[in-house]
Amino acid sequence: MAALFLWEKSGLRDMINKLEIVSFHPEKRGRFMNNTAVSKDILYIGANDHDIDLFEGHFDVPLGMAYNSYVINDEKVAVMDTIDQSKTDEWLGNVEAKAAKAPDYLVVQHMEPDHSASIEAFLKKYTETTVVGNNKTFKMISQFFPGLEIANKLEVKNGDTLSLGKHELTFVFAPMVHWPEVMMTYDACDKVLFSADGFGKFGANDVEDPEGWACEARRYYFGIVGKYGAQVQAVLKKAAALDIQVIAPLHGPVLNEDLGFYLDLYNTWSAYEPENKGVAIMYTSVYGHTKKAAEMLAEELEKRGVPKVAIADLARDDMYECVEDAFRYDKLVLATTTYNAEIFPYMREFIDMLVERGYQKRTIGFIENGSWAPMAMKVMKAKLEGLKNISFTENNVTILSALNEQSTAQLMSLAEELAASYSEADCACGDTPCSPEAPKTKWVCKICGYVYEGEELPEGFTCPLCKQPADKFEKVVE
Repeated sequence: MAALFLWEKSGLRDMINKLEIVSFHPEKRGRFMNNTAVSKDILYIGANDHDIDLFEGHFDVPLGMAYNSYVINDEKVAVMDTIDQSKTDEWLGNVEAKAAKAPDYLVVQHMEPDHSASIEAFLKKYTETTVVGNNKTFKMISQFFPGLEIANKLEVKNGDTLSLGKHELTFVFAPMVHWPEVMMTYDACDKVLFSADGFGKFGANDVEDPEGWACEARRYYFGIVGKYGAQVQAVLKKAAALDIQVIAPLHGPVLNEDLGFYLDLYNTWSAYEPENKGVAIMYTSVYGHTKKAAEMLAEELEKRGVPKVAIADLARDDMYECVEDAFRYDKLVLATTTYNAEIFPYMREFIDMLVERGYQKRTIGFIENGSWAPMAMKVMKAKLEGLKNISFTENNVTILSALNEQSTAQLMSLAEELAASYSEADCACGDTPCSPEAPKTKWVCKICGYVYEGEELPEGFTCPLCKQPADKFEKVVE
């Protein structure tokens, strides 16, 4: 299933006409917000961090990190979130330079310290500012800043509004995306959704990401938010009622064009659907024999026309990139050795990461290795059997020390089974299709604009965003 989102509040025909500009480009980058404006009244006041070694203590960020913050200048001035304590002074300087006057409001959308650590310093400078948050926000402020007295508070509830003048802010609660106090904020004037950690990515905003937006946004999502797919789906449903033209996250670039590209990916990720057809092979190897089998399998899959094959060494490659690829593709092969009657530690850690993030809707195959009493396949299956909508391949591979004629034959059978479900239309041959492209049939939701691609809607289908039934969809053939 591929999906498109059209968020402008126009008629259905207008939305359909705009489909041609909502495209899927992995090179999409968004607007890099380094000392520039979101709109005439909304200015960027965040900072970039190139000194950080590990984000949240365990994510490698070779391109640094952006801590985003914004100021809305109107009759009343509002600052949207603070930033990490390592950049407090720079941020306060940005507030002073960009705010039209002393801020009237500080809106706290998320209390994670990379967004809240500068609250106390801000209030020491701007003592009359009203802090805007929800009940959980203020509880966490008291925990992070014991003894901090806030002179002026405004506690808001989901759906409450705050007028700054021509800018009216609506607060959209987003609990567990990915902390319980999180809320997003919608500005009806400039049609901007301040999305908290949603739609964020790794990387500073003053450097070009050579891989575009999606790669590090995907690693960010599955590393940090991935456990909370149901909560993200709930927020997407709320957002469907809003006329959104700009998404302003707390990390990464501001998104202001082809929003369907970004929203579609978030819908796919949070629904735990495979993003691409292909096989991810994740292995650990002690003396190289299991590695050889994994590499042979990758070669055989490519020979058989599998559209994409990704292979990684869990002990040496970035673990979160491996998690990212496991969620990206529709099939996964786990290859490891029996180790202390269990499995190799890096494979155990990897499987634990998948399980805690709700891995589902995939097919998994196995390669195990053991010189005596091989147990790895049994252990891996036991760890994965409780996951939703997971199927295991019928053909798997047991290696006794090193590949031999029997285990090589098993590997060929596994390759055949994994490749069998892919058709010529799935081939990874570049931009030119393998055969003439047939007309595309799309079903457009008349309520929110969600688009389902396929000849027919599945039986019992409901819109994943607004939950309307199939009779609310209009068929369009391109």
